[in-house]
Amino acid sequence: MTALSLHQRLLIATALALVLPAVPAAAQQQADDDNDIIVIAQQENQSGVVQQGSVGVLGDKDAADVPFSIRSYNAALILNQQPQTLGQVLENDPTIRTTTGFGIAGELFVIRGFALAGDDIGYDGLYGIMPRQLVAPELYESVQVLNGSSAFLNGAAPGGTGIGGSVNLIPKRASDEAINVATLGFAGPEHVGGSFDFGRRLGTGGEWGIRINGTVREGDASIDNEFRSTRVLGAAIDYSSGPFRASLDLAYQRVEVSHFRPKLRVNTLTAIPRAPDAATNFGQPWQYTTLRDIFGQARLEYDIARDVMVYAAFGARDGAEAGIYSTPTLINAASGETTVSSSFIPRTDNNEAATAGIRARFATGGITQEINAGGSMNWLVNRNAFEFYALSAQRTNIYAPVAVTPSSTITFVGGNLADPFPIGRTRLGSAFISNSIGLMDDRILFTAGLRLQAINVRSYSNATGLLTGEYDESKVTPVFGLVIKPVEGLSIYANRIEALVQGAVAPASGANPSGGAALPVSNAGAVLPPFVSEQYEIGGKLALGGMDLSLALFQIDRETAILRLDPDQAGALEFGPFGIQRNRGLEFTLAGEVAQGLRLIAGGSVIDAKLRRTQNGVNEGNQAVGVPEYTLNANVEWDVPFVPALTLTGRLVHTGEQAANIDNSLFLDDWTRFDIGARYVAVVGGQPLTFRVNLDNVADSDYWASAFDSFRPDLQLGAPRTFKASVSYSF
Repeated sequence: MTALSLHQRLLIATALALVLPAVPAAAQQQADDDNDIIVIAQQENQSGVVQQGSVGVLGDKDAADVPFSIRSYNAALILNQQPQTLGQVLENDPTIRTTTGFGIAGELFVIRGFALAGDDIGYDGLYGIMPRQLVAPELYESVQVLNGSSAFLNGAAPGGTGIGGSVNLIPKRASDEAINVATLGFAGPEHVGGSFDFGRRLGTGGEWGIRINGTVREGDASIDNEFRSTRVLGAAIDYSSGPFRASLDLAYQRVEVSHFRPKLRVNTLTAIPRAPDAATNFGQPWQYTTLRDIFGQARLEYDIARDVMVYAAFGARDGAEAGIYSTPTLINAASGETTVSSSFIPRTDNNEAATAGIRARFATGGITQEINAGGSMNWLVNRNAFEFYALSAQRTNIYAPVAVTPSSTITFVGGNLADPFPIGRTRLGSAFISNSIGLMDDRILFTAGLRLQAINVRSYSNATGLLTGEYDESKVTPVFGLVIKPVEGLSIYANRIEALVQGAVAPASGANPSGGAALPVSNAGAVLPPFVSEQYEIGGKLALGGMDLSLALFQIDRETAILRLDPDQAGALEFGPFGIQRNRGLEFTLAGEVAQGLRLIAGGSVIDAKLRRTQNGVNEGNQAVGVPEYTLNANVEWDVPFVPALTLTGRLVHTGEQAANIDNSLFLDDWTRFDIGARYVAVVGGQPLTFRVNLDNVADSDYWASAFDSFRPDLQLGAPRTFKASVSYSF
């Protein structure tokens, strides 16, 4: 081989001198880039609570500026915890407990000791648009919670619940950053699925936005032989340019649940039965529910001046349900023996909602004012049919369930099972006006408002479809609220607000309080005006470093309809809103970063729920059924400092004793559940890959979680230990 010349050797030496130092430099640069990707991914993955949200007609507000208790759980929390239902998201809230409706798979939420049904969940502020029984949470950017009555803020809830609080879901829309996320998930023992999330802003100034996301998952859930299938798809288009903003949100959801575990009905209860193993399924293999919903909304906003905006929104939902349901009824608390009845219930819903208004803010003489005025409408049509069957000749057992043959003997039937016709039409209309006055640079804020709410309900025969009755009443619901900010970061507030639900119709006769023959009701057939629940609340909110703390004391008096001796007519009863359930309580929440990399979501509530005025004084002063005496939650996330890509999580959920029957002779024990988890971020192809694992109910504790169900002792068994895992790739 020819020897290299001096000139060649100098060239090679020079090249090596230039290249070799660049090798470790390039490696160092790659490591730095990977670390930056991990840090950003960890920040975006933080499960959190934002102290703000939609306050109905008052618009989107910071919690510190309104005399109400509000907070929002973010989309990262939903992605990290892999909840299959909205109720599993709300398990994070220390003031809410979730149960199910009687005989169905649909969820029911207990806030301040009162029910919030799925019918009354808000969709970006509109009622009647969300799926009725179960909500898949993957489509939503945030889950907003408002504790307390809200008839002025949101209008009367069409389902007649929401007395103690409301939940509002905000659909996902495009953000300033491009979004490309694909996720694969697993929940034991055989529930698997995947999801995608795509978002972009388009146009020369990013004025157009598009967001499309969807999920498919199915398989056996952690309860023995319970099968769940969920398919959701959401799309949002929005436009924002100058004074004009518009958005269109569309969604499709289909949920199928078969062999689900219902509540355990207990007609007469002399002892609380021992809780079965948490995975035990005492439902029947032939029962199922199929829920299909298409829903959406369109919104417009226009700034007619710098601080004056007009807005309008319209939403609609087409929903269809069909299911064969079973009702296990306990007949022997010691042995666990139960009977089984069954029913077939098809249902369709066609609902529309609309709202429009003007919001103006101006200042004169150092005083600011924000005026809100407008109206809302809801139209709801329920097409329903049903067929109830006699008890099965066989019996089963909550400790050793067996499949029984459903009875074919029909005990009650109504409507057209093949093509249900309307059995109810509801129209809710309202007009509202409010003013929020700010003094001393808005350190004092006073809000006052009125909403005139009209409720029209038409009932139809389930045999002929002909009109059988009409309810048409109205009521004015006021609001008064005060916020005082004595120092930076602290706000003290008070409010007086109401909830409103449809009144009842007086029966023809009722039990004689002295015994003997029944007595006639003097106002038989009368339609009572809407029932009012009055809430008084005081509280405070404090932003301290990276933590947000809140404290609230409240009292809610709910009117209930009862019979009493008519003072003006001897030998007769009078029907009216003479009963009262009074719920008094204290709530506290805290959320934020306790220290660098250590985040906390925690809090609790104490509730004294008492029956204050009851029919004939029976059970006067007793605790309301299914309302826990106290609740406690704590969620912790820790970014491990010596393993920067690793985050460890833990959650404690504790629920106090609760009355299991109306005479308060029996109570459910308090219960505690621990959950743990972890997530890890790796860099693949220059993009973050996030692994997540969660283990709920680590100890596999067996407990009765709830007895809440309209004063009837129906018992809800807690969920078993459940392993979840997922991996998400952002690209």
